[in-house]
Amino acid sequence: MLYSLHEAAYYAATPMRAAARLTRDWWSSPLNPARNSTFGRSLSAGADLYENVTRRYGKPEWHIDEIQVNGHPVRVRQTVVWESAWCRLVQFDRDMADMRHAGKLQLDPAVLIVAPMSGHYATLLRGTVEAFAPDHAVFITDWKNARDVPMMEGRFDFDDYIEHIQQMLRALGHRAHVVAVCQPGPPVLAAAALMAEDNDPRRPRTMTFMGSPIDARHSPTVTNKLAEERPFTWFQSNMIYTVPAPYPGVGRRVYPGFVQLASFMSMNMERHKDAHRRYFDHLVSGDGDSADKHRAFYDEYLAVMDLTEEFYLQTIDKVFQDYALPKGELLHRDRLVRPAAITDIGLMTVEGELDDISGIGQTQAAHELCANIPADMKLDHVQEGVGHYGVFNGRRFREEIFPRVSAFIRQCDPDF
Repeated sequence: MLYSLHEAAYYAATPMRAAARLTRDWWSSPLNPARNSTFGRSLSAGADLYENVTRRYGKPEWHIDEIQVNGHPVRVRQTVVWESAWCRLVQFDRDMADMRHAGKLQLDPAVLIVAPMSGHYATLLRGTVEAFAPDHAVFITDWKNARDVPMMEGRFDFDDYIEHIQQMLRALGHRAHVVAVCQPGPPVLAAAALMAEDNDPRRPRTMTFMGSPIDARHSPTVTNKLAEERPFTWFQSNMIYTVPAPYPGVGRRVYPGFVQLASFMSMNMERHKDAHRRYFDHLVSGDGDSADKHRAFYDEYLAVMDLTEEFYLQTIDKVFQDYALPKGELLHRDRLVRPAAITDIGLMTVEGELDDISGIGQTQAAHELCANIPADMKLDHVQEGVGHYGVFNGRRFREEIFPRVSAFIRQCDPDF
């Protein structure tokens, strides 16, 4: 019912949004002689703010058409190299003629970046991709919105996620390097452990975990405590709703993206209110650069996707309540996952000193679980002064974290 009410509220506000757009456009138009007055700018800013707060944010574009390599521009195109009903594996394919012109005469290590399936789209990792692209062949998981997947495609659960990682690694055709950002940590580690135990020739060469809840018992955050304090039945009863028409996934039970977004925003509501007040002030004062930065952030932050009921509830159960992986109890299709079976896959963990989503120690726990990886193939890094998003994006990531990850990848790969 909540999903249908949410949709009804959105459509009910359509006339007001249209009126707000007309007001904004008129009071900011060069044809309006009063557009530069305080009154005119205030009306335009208020209408713009209303339209942005109430409109629907679709999946953002990547906007990665060109990168710089050794100071030379290199064209980039996105290519889908593998696809299922639930995910597209996207390659950021660099133009080889441009690469040769930039002095890159040999292939770079292939890196599979596993984006979180936790409410936001993979484009949240735009900065991560941009950092890796000049020195690596980059592939990323582009998870699909559950509300857009028809019921005839069946379910998608935690075991399916693990198998998707395995299938994508095999599709790359060689031992690639995998980088798991946040939520994917446990299923990626499980996929690697199963492939290692099977001596799969396509098992990853290295695995890097960034701010991942490998063992959520360490340094519990507000998010961890919520999952621990509430009974499993509470999540079943309060977080799962049915997709309404006219979406292709009508009838599917999901954890809606707008519910996830409301939870995130409620944790820092005053900060978001202040941000929108400043946005209004920037519009009134004519500070277009600051207003554009606000729009860019919220265009990404407010674009959310639904998760399937089974994947969401199993993640709550296995990762945040039962701690199945660190306790040695995680099963995949009734098969025990044994991280100790990994002996020749490099392991790097990255944590943020100020991370309020995956606390210090949660990601480091992978080292203890993977006890049979040689010491010279392990690396742990705690980045000072960054929170959760700073672990995979921003200046500190580009200047301090990424160089360490890239060097570790090449250190563990005999082909480079």
